[in-house]
Formats: sequence, structure tokens, C-alpha cells
Amino acid sequence: MKKISESTVRRLSLYLRFLQEAADRGLDTISSDELARRGGTTSAQVRKDLSFFGSFGKRGLGYSVPELVHRIRDILGLTHTWRVALVGAGKIGSALFSYRDFQRRGFHIRAVFDSDPLKVGTPWGDLLVRRDEEMDRALIEEEIDIVIVAVPAEAAQGVVDRVVKAGGRAILNFAPTRLRVPDSIALRNVDMTVELEGLAYAISGERLR
Repeated sequence: MKKISESTVRRLSLYLRFLQEAADRGLDTISSDELARRGGTTSAQVRKDLSFFGSFGKRGLGYSVPELVHRIRDILGLTHTWRVALVGAGKIGSALFSYRDFQRRGFHIRAVFDSDPLKVGTPWGDLLVRRDEEMDRALIEEEIDIVIVAVPAEAAQGVVDRVVKAGGRAILNFAPTRLRVPDSIALRNVDMTVELEGLAYAISGERLR
């Protein structure tokens, strides 16, 4: 299979969201035009994105919503249950833990860790926040697939180094810092400050024109 760009994968995630909303409304079919309109792209781009993975839909009839949901979930690896660990029981960590759509997509948070003694032992759903010192062993023994890092910037690299040493393969980082990981590690960064600054630039540009 050809190497698929990150932008294509992101669009597939959007298509899946729109398809699931269509399924919830009882729709059986959907057109590439509708997916394009919802995704802010073109119908040609939708067809190109899907063509990397095979033949979908019929000309004039559109795509079968149940079939395309199943196929995209399979492409994105969402037919598998992924075991997730959350490092950082602060406000960001709490918000992420409470986000129920994770489980709908197959991402199950199985462990939460923090270095603050006041947070250790507190209940989060059916879990208890565990000591930071337990993380390295737990990642191995509990076969964690993905680690979410929601710690202060100065602690993030140390946490990530431990995750890598414990055999971690994928990291979602919310710490506002640039992390160093081996090429074999899948790393995604979510920097909310950068996103807000991008929005500020956008509206400042409108004002300055």
C-alpha cells in the first residue's frame, strides 16, 4: 500500500464522524458531495482519499453509509480495542478522561498516573489514580497501546523517555513542548496555545486588511 499522508488520515476521521452522524439520522446512503461539503473539501478529494483503499460506492447512487462506516473503521484500526494510559491527572487529564467518544471509537483508558500524592488514590470512574512510580511496570504488564501525556512541559520529555523504554509505540502529547522520540514511535502533538494563536492571527488579519 502507498504511504498515506497524515492529512488524508485526518480527513478519513472526519468522514467517519459525518457518516456516523448520518447513520444516527437513519440515512442509508451519502454522496461524495455531501461528505465534501461537511468536510470543507471537494468531492474529487473525497473520492481520491477513498481510492487509496479500494473501490467504494456506485456512480449516481453514492456510498452505503453502513458499509463505508465499517470500511473506514477497519482502515483506521478502530475495529480493535486500544488500551490507553493517561499520564497527568490535572485539568486537561480530567477533561480527556471524561470524553466519552473515546470509548465509542475503541479507545479505553485503563490506567491513570500522577506524581502528586494528593491525587494518588482518588477515584476516576472505576479507576484509581496510581502513583507515577507504577507507570513503567504497568505499561508493560497491562500491554498499553497508547499513552496520553498531559503533564507540565518540564516533565514531558522524562515521561516520554520512560514510555519509550517501556516499549510504548504511540504517544498523544498535550504538553506545550517539542519532544524527542525514535522514528519508530508514533507521536501526535496537541498544542492548544499554538491553535489559539493561529485563530488570533486569523482574526487580526481580518482587522488589518
